[in-house]
Amino acid sequence: MGKRVSVRRLNDPASKGEKFTDTVGVLASWDDGVLLITRRNGESVRIPEASLVAGKVVPAAPARRRGPAASFEELAHVSSRAWRPLESERLGEWELRAASGFTRRANSALPLGDPGLPLPDALEAVRRWYGERGLPAYVQAATGAEGTQELLCAQLERLGWTREVSAAVWTGALAPVADRDGGGGVALSRRADEAWLARYQRKGLSEVALEVLGGGPSVWFATVPAADGGPPAAIGRCVVDGRWAGFAAVEVDPALRRRGLATRVMAALARRALDEGASAAWLQVESENAGARTLYTGLGFTAHHAYHHYRAPRTAGADDDGRR
Repeated sequence: MGKRVSVRRLNDPASKGEKFTDTVGVLASWDDGVLLITRRNGESVRIPEASLVAGKVVPAAPARRRGPAASFEELAHVSSRAWRPLESERLGEWELRAASGFTRRANSALPLGDPGLPLPDALEAVRRWYGERGLPAYVQAATGAEGTQELLCAQLERLGWTREVSAAVWTGALAPVADRDGGGGVALSRRADEAWLARYQRKGLSEVALEVLGGGPSVWFATVPAADGGPPAAIGRCVVDGRWAGFAAVEVDPALRRRGLATRVMAALARRALDEGASAAWLQVESENAGARTLYTGLGFTAHHAYHHYRAPRTAGADDDGRR
């Protein structure tokens, strides 16, 4: 239990295809003749005991060949500071975060450590805290690296919490990003001005949202002006936090994509982060965003772990308008 395993099971003889299927992940439970294995991407796989052919414990995490060394817990704290909530409270070692619903990253419980209560009681406290603020209750949990929370994810699912949004944290060296482009034409600012916001995909932002965007240890906004004076051709955001530079909101005018503008934005932000003493970079990317994944792979980033937002069982009330 709680170990990373590789399991081989026998497929249904009536089905066409391979005779066996292999599954690798964390063994989250083995109850009532069913194994529950949580994969790196957070997917839960149920395997009937009767179909089990072989299984073994495998190393906790595969060796990473590129990118800066970092623990899951370090990155979880760094990424949380990059999306700083307006209100937070401790539940044992957990952190409850709220920002009027703008981005789930600032409106979810971060369950690092012991909440000081049995899990069902802790989750009920989470529900009450968010309910008092008129917000849906979310828990942000991670999978796919040493020290991540596969067991917690499985427990959340057993208690009826639903995984709604998943993304991945990628890491890479900062200097190669800074060296990629020297074309200039990128304006840097400490605040998101009207031009920057005109390109940002989330329109009609509240004052709370603007505070979250501007929050963090050292925040920079990048803008590539449009030739016609309209909304910027490209934008980006970077939060410098010690050795880390976190990139976000890298967006390009759809008509101008594949011209290197995103790389130019990230390079300008990376150079500023280097000036402030950073050496490593991280970012968050959704699995279905193929274009972003291609860009970041080309810049030397690799996946570190996945994270997921689990929502409490639904009750009557307002719909969620939060974002990843």
